Amino acid sequence: MVLWVFGYGSLIWNPGFDFDEKILGFVKGYKRTFNLACIDHRGTPEHPARTCTLESDEEAICWGIAYCVKGGLKKEQEAMKYLERRECEYDQKISVDFYKEGDSLKPAVTGVLIFVSTPDPVGNKYYLGPAPLEDMARQIATANGPNGNNRDYLFSMEKALSNICHEDDSIIELANEVRKVLSRPKEKITGSDSPLKSHALVHLSALPEGTVVDSR
Repeated sequence: MVLWVFGYGSLIWNPGFDFDEKILGFVKGYKRTFNLACIDHRGTPEHPARTCTLESDEEAICWGIAYCVKGGLKKEQEAMKYLERRECEYDQKISVDFYKEGDSLKPAVTGVLIFVSTPDPVGNKYYLGPAPLEDMARQIATANGPNGNNRDYLFSMEKALSNICHEDDSIIELANEVRKVLSRPKEKITGSDSPLKSHALVHLSALPEGTVVDSR
């Protein structure tokens, strides 16, 4: 058995697990959004960060990296254990076809695993949903957590997509808006005043001993 995992966010520049092969390509029918709350890496329960998830869009394609883990069951289990800890704020694992550049008709790999978030702000405690561009930018500009600033995550995403020569216009627009916010006098910059729902609060200090904290 071989494990394939599609990275569309921080996994592009920081996979964090042992893999045997990686392929540049895309998945169909999904768009990248900054609608997922992060409260223990780049944000806090009181001031959640915004990080990437995928949402359905029939006309969209999403570029990223597919990683292959081949070294047997133990190696696959270790990769999945790491990924499930790291991607704990995603509530779904889906399986999709993955396409390589230059061939959008025949999948290069079938059954590629992707971690995504259900786009339901009522039923999914980590789904923030869309917001006006300036509000999102202000939240990202001011959020920070144990792994650093939310804005650095966004800027790393922008750079990673540029490095693979597949920029995302929505990411560029959001990053530029964050730069505008950061250029203003500090006393005029305020963060989000909408903490994550109280029933969903899981601060880093409350995580089980041994929980891995990565640099996504």
